[in-house]
Amino acid sequence: MSKDEILRKIEEKYNDLGIPTESMLEGLLHSKPITYWDYIQTGPLLSLQAQRTTLPDEKVFIMYHQINELLFKMILWEMTQISRKKELTTSFFTSRLGRISRYFDMLTTSFSIMGDGMDAEQYMKFRQTLTPASGFQSAQYRMIEFASTEVINLIDIRFRDKIDKNCSYEHAFEHLYWQAAGKDHETGEKIILLELFEKKYKNRFLRFMEEYHKTNLWSRFKELPEVDKKNVDLVNAMRHYDHTVNVNWVMAHYNTAGKYLNSGDVEIEATGGSHWRKYMHPKYQRRIFFPDLWNEEELKNWGISNLDGCKILTEL
Repeated sequence: MSKDEILRKIEEKYNDLGIPTESMLEGLLHSKPITYWDYIQTGPLLSLQAQRTTLPDEKVFIMYHQINELLFKMILWEMTQISRKKELTTSFFTSRLGRISRYFDMLTTSFSIMGDGMDAEQYMKFRQTLTPASGFQSAQYRMIEFASTEVINLIDIRFRDKIDKNCSYEHAFEHLYWQAAGKDHETGEKIILLELFEKKYKNRFLRFMEEYHKTNLWSRFKELPEVDKKNVDLVNAMRHYDHTVNVNWVMAHYNTAGKYLNSGDVEIEATGGSHWRKYMHPKYQRRIFFPDLWNEEELKNWGISNLDGCKILTEL
């Protein structure tokens, strides 16, 4: 493209916006070159690691979880594109799911940073200052779940067959699988971990549940033409994502937690007070985003076998 053509297109662009081209060009005379540190905002980013103790490995713990939240944000960005795509094609769907899965693959393999990269004695000391904070309170992760599947698939397995799929979002929210981890098992009352979480995010979650009611990944897949729903690449991408999030990533987290929270025959509670074993293990939760894409045997063994991956289909 020639210089004159570029200038003509710039003029057209700013005329359409009602901005005098001369003003825009004059502004460029006074602008300074962009730098990496300004563009990435490295100063503010690297100043966000505020420790509560003097224990060195607490900083590792903080930075690791901040990296997780950045990856969650990247995942939600890709999900938004699928959700809002007007003419959704299998190639676009598959490529974006591939991106999402790679982020979760990275999250899954990164648990060695936690499992092998922190001194257990230091962790058992600084964790006491975190109560009642918990990774349970990651709002972005809950939003990823809502954007992945229909709410019915996130309902506690004990209520899933009995609850009305068309019930209010408020009623469904009170029966989500993770509610049990935030309640006293003897009284049924919500513990402070859950109370603080809901005070901060519940209204936002209810709006998000409504927004993604018909635009979550599973709903968007089901609205595709029948021929597209049989696209092997897309189905494999869906299955890989489902298994990665709900089995591989969860089990990596579960095993890392077990390394620190098991002490001989004594099991230590998570910082928020949750009963983490039954809350986390996929064989108890039976959380499956795309249930119709798995056969009877695969569903039966969910979270029990084949933890390193899911079977790649060659035909449907």
